[in-house]
Amino acid sequence: MLDRRSFLALSAATAAAGGLAACAKKSDTASSGSSGSSGGTITLGFSQVGSESGWRAANTQSVKDAAKAAGINLKFSDAQQKQENQISAIRNYIAQKVDVIAFSPVVVTGWDAVLKEAKAAGIPVVLTDRSVETSDSSLYVTLVGSDFEIEGERAAHLLEKVLADHKGAVKIAQLEGTTGAAPAIERAKGFKKVMDASDPTWKIVASQSGDFTRAGGKQVMAAFLQAHSDINVLFAHNDDMAIGAIQSIQAAGKKPGTDIKIVSIDGVHDGFVAMTKGQINAIAECNPLLGPQLMDIVKTVHAGKGSTLERWIKTKEGDYMAAQAAAALPTRKY
Repeated sequence: MLDRRSFLALSAATAAAGGLAACAKKSDTASSGSSGSSGGTITLGFSQVGSESGWRAANTQSVKDAAKAAGINLKFSDAQQKQENQISAIRNYIAQKVDVIAFSPVVVTGWDAVLKEAKAAGIPVVLTDRSVETSDSSLYVTLVGSDFEIEGERAAHLLEKVLADHKGAVKIAQLEGTTGAAPAIERAKGFKKVMDASDPTWKIVASQSGDFTRAGGKQVMAAFLQAHSDINVLFAHNDDMAIGAIQSIQAAGKKPGTDIKIVSIDGVHDGFVAMTKGQINAIAECNPLLGPQLMDIVKTVHAGKGSTLERWIKTKEGDYMAAQAAAALPTRKY
């Protein structure tokens, strides 16, 4: 896998500058053009991983709004969390001769062939949100997104604060993201790194994918509680799974946030609402509002200045305890 820690922040100059598979959904394009650029308009083909969560919905809206504001012709596709749909979308964009391709990869591996096709067609590729593992790092220009391993570490440090007065064993259930996806792999890695160096009473007693969905979080948490009734901590790789899990915790006669402490990652509106109710104890933010930053990058790449960009352009994020939720909620943008 890519060593994402080796990447750097966006260069100061850039910061200042400010057919698709049948089962995949496709929105209207931002203009009437059906292929490539017309005149001076940049055409961007963007393949979204899916619509599995509130975070993803906010990310999609940010991309669409930013493209419109930047005057970029956006061709958008929803892969519905299927890699084959995403590969078909990218090939469709290549056939249409778009100027730039951007996508948020469903999983880490399996992209070399289609990325080589894009390179052969002379179409630069930008990764958003998630990394990929490739045999040739020149197959994409840059990645704009979060450091998922650091997010896992931040979540573990938040749990340390949540458990500051806790006595006894810490039995943790982990709701993982989609199997093979970069955030699932790296958030788990970061969390375990801190856990192993922290209190030896911490132990992950159950860990399974909930596919980043509320339904998945609810179903898997119900199974966790049947097998491990003494779970007293939940670490969820995103807020939606945590919210789904809350329903199962309540159905089991337990109080979320009290009987079972909950720490999650994302910081979506509903996650903050759950914090105001004391149901989630802390959230490590993962910022989905990548649209404006992506459009600046697309313009830079289209101008032939992709080499001026750093290989990894990180987003700025914060951490929140439940006590901060009520004050922060009115200003949340997603």
